[in-house]
Amino acid sequence: MNVDAAYGLLAHGLLFGALVTLVPLGTLRTRAALAATALSLLVGIAPIMLAIFGPPSTTLLFLAVLQLAGQQPPPLGRLPALAVIGVATGLGVSASAIVPGDLYALGYQPWPLLAALLPVGIALRRKRQSLWLLILSIDLLAYAGGLFANLWQALLDPLLVVLALAVALRGPLARLIASRRH
Repeated sequence: MNVDAAYGLLAHGLLFGALVTLVPLGTLRTRAALAATALSLLVGIAPIMLAIFGPPSTTLLFLAVLQLAGQQPPPLGRLPALAVIGVATGLGVSASAIVPGDLYALGYQPWPLLAALLPVGIALRRKRQSLWLLILSIDLLAYAGGLFANLWQALLDPLLVVLALAVALRGPLARLIASRRH
C-alpha cells in the first residue's frame, strides 16, 4: 500500500468517526467514535468512501480530528463555511468555461496561488485565527510533502464543500422551519 492510499483510508476512517460524534450518545460519544473509526477500516466503509470521494483534503481531515477531540465551538463556523463555498464556486465556474482561465490548473504550478494565500495568512494572523492558520499551514505542508499533486486538493474537496453548505444553511433553514411552525 502506498502513502496516498494509506492516507485516504485512515482519513476516511477518521471522518466516519467524526460523523458518529454528531449522534447524541451522551457519555458513550467518545467510545462510539473510536469504535466507528476502527470499524470503518475493518468492514470496508473507509475504502468505499475513498473509492467514491477520493482522498479528503487535509483541511477536512483536520476539522474531523478537531470534531473527534471535542473542539468547542467547531472551527467551521458560518464565515469560514461561506469562504469555502465561495472558493468552490469560483473553481466550478472557472472549470465550466463560462469565464476564461482555469483556477484549478493554478494548483499544479501554485506560485500565484501561494502569493494569493499570503494575504489570507496575514489576515488570519491579525484576526488571531490561530486554528485556521494552523490548518492552512498543514495544508501547505501536505502539498509540499507530495501528498497531493494539486494544492487545491489539499485545501478543498467535495465533502468539505457539502459540510460548508450544511453549516451555512443550518441557521437560515432553522429560522424558516421555526417561522412555518408559528
